[in-house]
Amino acid sequence: MARDVITSPRVTPMRSGVSHAVKCNGFVFVTGATPFRGADRMTAEIDKGDLTAQVHQVMRNITAILEEAGSSLDRAVKMNVAVTDLTRYAEFDAAFRTWFAEGNFPARQTTESVHLAHPDFLVSIDCIAEA
Repeated sequence: MARDVITSPRVTPMRSGVSHAVKCNGFVFVTGATPFRGADRMTAEIDKGDLTAQVHQVMRNITAILEEAGSSLDRAVKMNVAVTDLTRYAEFDAAFRTWFAEGNFPARQTTESVHLAHPDFLVSIDCIAEA
């Protein structure tokens, strides 16, 4: 079974002991993507307090990682979402839906997590896609 570690030069490097993604058995497993923008860990930025902007940045990061793995967002089969405030679910969902063609949404679980990996994160999303 071939197993490839995937890293995208367009996404901020991970600060902990994880890879951007792992490609294995015909799937790409993307680590919980964060709303950092910028490929340099020292200068990466976050849109503080703006959930919609953070959702779009997370999805741009997932897209870049999937493309690096030879896949794409339209091949996503399952996503797990953590948001810090479920009362903002409608705002999250409106931004999220724009990334998919109607009728081609992945399976998804959305949960509230008041403590994400960085105090300014409002959302984090992991993804499983067909390779």
